[in-house]
Amino acid sequence: MNDSRRRIDARSLRALAHPLRMRLLEMLRLDGPSTGTHLAARVGESTGTVSWHLRHLAEHDFIEDVPERGTRRERWWRAVVDPRDLHTSEFRQDPEARGALDVYIHESFRQQGERLLQSFSDADEMGPEWVRARTVSDWSGVRLTAEQLADLNRRVVELVHEATRGPEQPGAATVVLQYQSFPRRPKDGTASADPSPTAEAEADPPSEPDEDPS
Repeated sequence: MNDSRRRIDARSLRALAHPLRMRLLEMLRLDGPSTGTHLAARVGESTGTVSWHLRHLAEHDFIEDVPERGTRRERWWRAVVDPRDLHTSEFRQDPEARGALDVYIHESFRQQGERLLQSFSDADEMGPEWVRARTVSDWSGVRLTAEQLADLNRRVVELVHEATRGPEQPGAATVVLQYQSFPRRPKDGTASADPSPTAEAEADPPSEPDEDPS
């Protein structure tokens, strides 16, 4: 991964690790700038509660106000375009940060699953070219060394950076890229045999070759 990127420290992690704050940040990242009133209506909370959480996110540089769109009565907010890496190993031995880490991880995985399910629910509203372009794949059971896994992850990140580098192309839309790779400790203490990769594509494959890190 790119070591030049800023890392989330324990203080920022504790500020972010709240289900409502994480949901508000996700909305601003995926849907663009919004007001506290509009976000409150979407999440079913009071404007005062949402505004308090938004200010908390802003204090830790996850979001910022949009002065050119704000008024004396209401502020507009947007996500800060400054990706920060979270290295979980840095917090596992820290009693004060471990609880926040657990909240963050569980909420992150919940959001990822929700995004994926929503994409299939929205299939009828997507154009056929987008339905053909998306995919959900599962290669669970492959056998790799730690070095091979690290190299694979590095190359995936490089591909994402290459695809998103440069000016936005005509017809571009917000795309959710979710990628996980992790070793599995066999429950019976033995190594898994017969690693057979499988891939799940669109339920109705198109005539031409056809998932969802925030």
